[in-house]
Amino acid sequence: MIASLPMYPADRDAVGALWDALSSILIDMGVSGVPTQLLWPDDLHPHWRRPDLLLSQTCGYPLVTGLADDVNVIGTFNYSAPHCEGANYRSVIIARADDGREDLRSFRGCRVAYNSRDSQSGYNGFRALVAQLAINGRFFGEATATGSHHASMQAVAKGDADIAAVDCISFAAIGRQELGLAAALKVIGLTELAPGLPLVTHKSNGEGLVSVLRAALRQLVADPGLADIRQRLMISRFTLLEFADYAPIRRMERAAFAAGYADLA
Repeated sequence: MIASLPMYPADRDAVGALWDALSSILIDMGVSGVPTQLLWPDDLHPHWRRPDLLLSQTCGYPLVTGLADDVNVIGTFNYSAPHCEGANYRSVIIARADDGREDLRSFRGCRVAYNSRDSQSGYNGFRALVAQLAINGRFFGEATATGSHHASMQAVAKGDADIAAVDCISFAAIGRQELGLAAALKVIGLTELAPGLPLVTHKSNGEGLVSVLRAALRQLVADPGLADIRQRLMISRFTLLEFADYAPIRRMERAAFAAGYADLA
């Protein structure tokens, strides 16, 4: 089987160490075919649909818009990053630290960067927030896809964009690794809370393996010997969630569409 934890790559060594611990737990629980190493796929959507997928972490927006027939939801990690609340998280709305504007309204007509259209934190949640301010389906003057939260942060810091939405966990993790980049940015707002990034397994694995994975993840977050790794990744707990718990993400999309704001524009 294959596994990946691709959504927070700022500290890949810590992610790898986390998997080393989790894979050992799974083997001890009698799971066969547990991979020894994680994959870091470039094209995530076909990866998440692979029938040999043991475990991965996806984003809530592609989960509710296209993955429901392919994966079972295991749950989500809770993170200790600022602006997380239990199993939920927000996006931070960022601007350059030396930009005199302090609220979203004042960025009308400016340049916005986003990681990708299929992102809850960088697009869907942000779109729902901006929809309340849009006029005739528009708010920004220019919108540019960057490919990643890191690239969006860099675009704003360098002046290639004026504003972006970055999930609060990525913002904190990247800020730990790149102090200069973090110092060049400021937070001027927050999106609505959304359920944390879902841990998933392929649908064909069935409820028996889902139960084992949940038990293994509970053990992972409770083991005092793994406290340093969890702290590096800001993981505090594991919460069992089902697909239905991600309904708020679909509601954000529908609210933006109802307001006539289908695109971040």
